[in-house]
Amino acid sequence: MDLRRLRPVSLVLSVALLSACAGHQSALDPQGPVAERITLFFWIMVSVAGVILALVLVLLVAGQFRGWRQRQHRPLTYIQSRNLVIAAGLVMPVVVLLAFSLSSAATDRVLGKPLPEDALTIEVIGHQWWWEVHYLDNRQNRIVTTANEIHIPVGQPVRLLLKSADVIHSFWVPNLNGKTDLIPGKTNTSWVQADRSGTFRGQCGEFCGLQHARMAFLVEAQPAAEFQAWLDRQKQPAATPADPALARGQEVFLSSQCIMCHSVRGTRAQGRVAPDLTHFGSRQTLAAASVPNSRGHLAGWILNPQSIKPGNFMPPTQLAPDDLSALLDYLHSLR
Repeated sequence: MDLRRLRPVSLVLSVALLSACAGHQSALDPQGPVAERITLFFWIMVSVAGVILALVLVLLVAGQFRGWRQRQHRPLTYIQSRNLVIAAGLVMPVVVLLAFSLSSAATDRVLGKPLPEDALTIEVIGHQWWWEVHYLDNRQNRIVTTANEIHIPVGQPVRLLLKSADVIHSFWVPNLNGKTDLIPGKTNTSWVQADRSGTFRGQCGEFCGLQHARMAFLVEAQPAAEFQAWLDRQKQPAATPADPALARGQEVFLSSQCIMCHSVRGTRAQGRVAPDLTHFGSRQTLAAASVPNSRGHLAGWILNPQSIKPGNFMPPTQLAPDDLSALLDYLHSLR
């Protein structure tokens, strides 16, 4: 085989492998102190394992080469065998495990460090298959409710209270932290901090049912002033539409089955089993980050949600074209 023909293939594979190390959902591209510590621990383990593997391969090749040159079988003496067992079977494992244990303890110390009492606290509840998000005040009261999208201020530690409403899920933002399980009947805690502005993608890290792979979310890290402005807007109920077309859309929403599950603060829609839609129009995605929050995707989601996310619990809604258009206008006006 002409190896020169393989050069383009190897180049493409190399670029693909390197590109996978960065991005908005990469554990190898840490953007905060928690992820940085976990990534450091990962590289320590990979480096030590690599050195051991290389050492074994070198000894194997050296032994083969020596046997080939001498052409004579020369077994190790008792002393040599004993020393080899002590060095490779006792001393080396103890040193390696001790180094890993100390490094793991140092990592756990960062992950479990206490946060300031006044640190921003966010409660995240996992559902099959979406994320309910509540921002809490200093008295642990819910002051803002949203879904599938978490905003945090840059450079500040954020406490996370993680719960589940049904089965075991796992909260994971590879750029910002490691996995923490959400267990029914229990509250687990974790924390994140982003050292730069940006959008990072999170993903459920524990198989939790048919649509586990499409149970994602976005973390938007913003400068402190920008985050506070966002939080203040989220505290407000939905404004009553002044535009007749939007008012028509609100009427369609309030007269449909949507209000059985969804809530829009400021209206009589007070459903609690599906995402709060009070500021739905400001979100970047829908169906737990499955598709962009565009007019076309939203229409498809309302009419036939199974076509986007098979197995989800949202029923289809039959609407006349004019009613659907008015409803889309209204939902996207909720900002």
